Amino acid sequence: MYAENGKAVGETVSQERRNPQQPDARMLGRVIQCDGARATISSYVDAAEDAPTDLWNIGKLISVSTGQTRLVGLVCSIETPSGIWAETGTNPITVHLELIGEVRDEPGTRRPVFDRGITVYPNIGSIAHQIRSRDLEAVYQMHGKRAVAIGQLAQNTKLPARIAIDCMLNRHFAIVGTTGVGKSSAVSLLLHKAIEERPDLRILILDPHNEFSAAFPSQAARIDQTTLDLPFWLFRLEELTEVLFRGRDGVVEEIDMLRDLIPAAKLAYSQPSGAARLRRSSDHGSVTADTPVPYRINDLIRLIDERMGLLDSKAERPVLRSLRGRLESIINDPSYRFMFAPSLVEDSIRDIIGKTFRVPHGGKPVMCFQMAGMPSEVVNSVCSVLARLAFDLAQASANRLKLLVLCEEAHRYMPSDPRLGFAPTRHALARIAKEGRKYGCYLGVVTQRPGELDPTILSQCSTVFAMRLSNDRDQDIIRSAIADSSASTLSFLSSMGQREAIAFGEGVATPMRLKFEELSPDLIPGAHADSDFGEVTEPDDLDLAAMIERMRHVNRAEPANAADPQADPAFFGEPSSVLKRVLPGGAANSGGWADREQRGGGVAAFDDEPRRARRFGDATYRPIRD
Repeated sequence: MYAENGKAVGETVSQERRNPQQPDARMLGRVIQCDGARATISSYVDAAEDAPTDLWNIGKLISVSTGQTRLVGLVCSIETPSGIWAETGTNPITVHLELIGEVRDEPGTRRPVFDRGITVYPNIGSIAHQIRSRDLEAVYQMHGKRAVAIGQLAQNTKLPARIAIDCMLNRHFAIVGTTGVGKSSAVSLLLHKAIEERPDLRILILDPHNEFSAAFPSQAARIDQTTLDLPFWLFRLEELTEVLFRGRDGVVEEIDMLRDLIPAAKLAYSQPSGAARLRRSSDHGSVTADTPVPYRINDLIRLIDERMGLLDSKAERPVLRSLRGRLESIINDPSYRFMFAPSLVEDSIRDIIGKTFRVPHGGKPVMCFQMAGMPSEVVNSVCSVLARLAFDLAQASANRLKLLVLCEEAHRYMPSDPRLGFAPTRHALARIAKEGRKYGCYLGVVTQRPGELDPTILSQCSTVFAMRLSNDRDQDIIRSAIADSSASTLSFLSSMGQREAIAFGEGVATPMRLKFEELSPDLIPGAHADSDFGEVTEPDDLDLAAMIERMRHVNRAEPANAADPQADPAFFGEPSSVLKRVLPGGAANSGGWADREQRGGGVAAFDDEPRRARRFGDATYRPIRD
């Protein structure tokens, strides 16, 4: 049992001190050193087996009386001065505290109020005692802010852990922790709480493992590679070239050619009468390669063909041929059908934005963008487009639309190394982090590798939930984000349990260690994938053929034009002067179109020689002249 001057103490935390002259019943020790940010307490521990074991715990808050106020300190280390433990009697101990603030009684009401910072420091000999339960509650009280309970305090599970939901959202937040500590469950809990408190909030989740839609059974819609509609003309040039070059460094000459020809293709779409004429860049007016205006891929290919036919373009022909081959290849790849489907050439931006960002949300404010199975270059470009559209949409709403973009595995999009990742995605998300709160566009960052995350992005997240982290570099990143006066709070990062976190920043009154509420199984992301082995099947009850078909993308979405599954004229436009589309069934028209080449599914091989057949989408073309 603890003792001071030979007097036994064992009061519980709930017992309150009623007046300043109350005897030493709650006293734990006395101050023997104080340097402004820290204090040292001298106390005694009884070696008896039945002595209390929870009075001096690492991470526990205690009080130090100063007369007018009560200082609040965090126990950060305990030791015996001699380094020796006596099996009988009492043992002197030295306790080191980190001072985090003070509690004062409000005049009149005597209600305890907590303030960060310290106005009156303790004297040598000031009494340290167990913190009152009312004082402990005051430490984490969210005065004047809309507070939501998300769990319980680690020090006292009878007290709720509350966060200011508006501060958390408006100034962005981050959840970090190693794999398997409950990050996804914490995300689900926070989003459910946010939706309850902010019914006007829309949420876009970038979901790399297709796990979050199950956590919002009645509140979420979802899009994946088969249901996503994001037309190629919505992509900026940098985003489009990421797709065309399959994530590799682009060829400068080909990119410059696209920069010149895409505006001409857009004008050809809006002015069909002038579609056959090439225009110089100076004639494009305000239309650029980045302007979100529809155009046809076949118009772009026709302009490439016409440029190759010019007498003064001999030096450009290899570049043009290579560029045309890239375009034809990407059109035939089923992984990119969400960009190049025939129906997407029309100006459908209103429907696309309304569906993706839930305007109106129709009772489902959450949109899960499921990215599992998508090529990395597709994920890079699509995330860049969605993040850019999210910011632009919020900005155009005159601060009426409230939109949260949640990035799971954020280190993939915003790596600390600027040479890694996709620059447009990084810039789009950084724009939300730096300017989004002015327009109602918020950012949520989730990662198990904060050391690999762009520190600029993490610094913009004003509320951080740090769960267990075992990597020293990751721990150092989080320590650098917290105030020096609370640094010892993070000493538990490597030893916290499941669902435990240290929360600090604008969304909490003071750094606190908490345990998140336990969610019901149907609200835990990916719970169906983690439940043992699921349904028991026979050892050989597997359809290998179906697996291989999925691997080969044989099961494709149906063509948008059911009447003519080969292609949609609205998408391809009129055939170019070099290549003519072959009629189905081997038919030939009066102009002498070539017979259709019978081929199976998949991507056709291309050759730069004009005599060879080529495929556009699902149709085959042959040259009409020798």
